[in-house]
Amino acid sequence: MNRIFLKSAAVAFASVAASLLLTLIVVPAMGFPINRTIWLTSTVCPLALAWIAGAYTFWRGERLKSAHRDLARAHAQLAAALRRLSEKASRDDMTGMLNRESFFAALDGSRRRSGRGALLIIDADHFKKINDSFGHLTGDDALLLIAAAIERGVRGGDVLGRIGGEEFAAYLVGATDQEAKRVAERIRREVELIRFRPADERVIPLTVSIGGTLCGEDAAVSDLMRAADQRLYEAKHRGRNLTILDKDISEAA
Repeated sequence: MNRIFLKSAAVAFASVAASLLLTLIVVPAMGFPINRTIWLTSTVCPLALAWIAGAYTFWRGERLKSAHRDLARAHAQLAAALRRLSEKASRDDMTGMLNRESFFAALDGSRRRSGRGALLIIDADHFKKINDSFGHLTGDDALLLIAAAIERGVRGGDVLGRIGGEEFAAYLVGATDQEAKRVAERIRREVELIRFRPADERVIPLTVSIGGTLCGEDAAVSDLMRAADQRLYEAKHRGRNLTILDKDISEAA
């Protein structure tokens, strides 16, 4: 408010100065004498009018600036809320990994940027038995342990997703054949080391079967998925708790 007062005062006094200058030039040029009435009119009128008009204009300007600031703040908050909603919509509620649709979108984008990598499909072995024996809540606890083991097994920058009930996927960005095999085997071992003891029962072994394929630059996501699924099926067929990538087999000790 003080700033509006001072700015209005500056405008008013500037208006008075301009009015007096014009009076001193114009009135004598028209042949009239400058008397007290002219002096008062040239001083009071611009002083009052300019002050009031200036104060109102500056007040409206401040209100407009405040409205713009509030609008910008609301827009930033809305954008942040939309980002959070978008992030939440792309994530699996239980594990926090990308959901199926978001994972394959991220896989496609990452593959196009890096030009090289590997796709792993990771499936929990005999998981239906856990759900049938201990209930789905206990099964969820087991899935969370498996998801955490997968996160420990991958490298920083790799893309993880939950693409089915007990099925996960990992895209190993820029991985070579040997790197993919090391990561897949590390994931398998991390899961195998879990000591899952539901409700004070005996330890229930948790294992995963992993199928994987290297990602060619021109391969479609559906082709990569089909190839990795074939490796996964082979791992299941050979007894589970295996990693199979490009026909090479890594077995539990």
